[in-house]
Amino acid sequence: MTRSLNLNPLAPQRFAEALRSLRERAPLVQCLTNIVVANFTANVLLAAGCAPAMVDNAQEAEGFAAISAGVLVNLGTPYQETAQAMRAAVRGAHGAGVPWVLDPVAAGAVPWRTSIALELLAGLPPTIVRGNGSEILALAGGSGGKGVESTAGADQAVEVAALLARERHTVVAVSGAVDQITDGVRLVRIANGHPHLTRVTGAGCALGALMAGFAGVTDDALLAAAAATALLTVAADEAARASHGPGSFAVALIDQLHLLTPEALAQRLKLA
Repeated sequence: MTRSLNLNPLAPQRFAEALRSLRERAPLVQCLTNIVVANFTANVLLAAGCAPAMVDNAQEAEGFAAISAGVLVNLGTPYQETAQAMRAAVRGAHGAGVPWVLDPVAAGAVPWRTSIALELLAGLPPTIVRGNGSEILALAGGSGGKGVESTAGADQAVEVAALLARERHTVVAVSGAVDQITDGVRLVRIANGHPHLTRVTGAGCALGALMAGFAGVTDDALLAAAAATALLTVAADEAARASHGPGSFAVALIDQLHLLTPEALAQRLKLA
């Protein structure tokens, strides 16, 4: 199936243009995310050039989504109230034409959160779905991974991702050693990144927020997901060179997200 997809149709300059637009427009990104990563996610968004808003209560979520540029719905630590807020935010985003990103953290591992992910996916369709290989396979009926850890590589999930993208009219981004991003017709493969990303709590969750930010400044959801992935992983390459381990890497990553220029992003991008 992957052979029939248009491989790497986006020129590096498109990534640079997307980052330039993000910095110029500073999109407001509403994050309904998990309690473990909220601070890190907000700092990643700020460093990249976005304006984060961690509005996740059921009373305000719908109205705030309608005035945002992009919305993240992340299922890392769901509660009854936050699940209601997620549903409300999706309604608000859909009603206002605001793009939203679904990050089905640990889908397939436990039933309740899996049911929420499937409900949100089947309802008002997300602009982008972002997850690891196991999470994406779980959305198609697979068993999921080991908690939040994937037991399937991105390459193992790309065919399911492409099918899911076509069925749900969305973009599916599968994180892995080589990230795979598809809208069911096109496929972008990005080979940047460093293993320290898997040793920092919240890197994947923050990536979903970046995707919401980029979706707020471009009409091409595939470009939005790919540009966010490129920004985080290229910044990770640079951060790894400036750090000594996961702790200093996390700090350096924030710095590099701020320092990386659109021109450097295009130059250092590795399309696989």
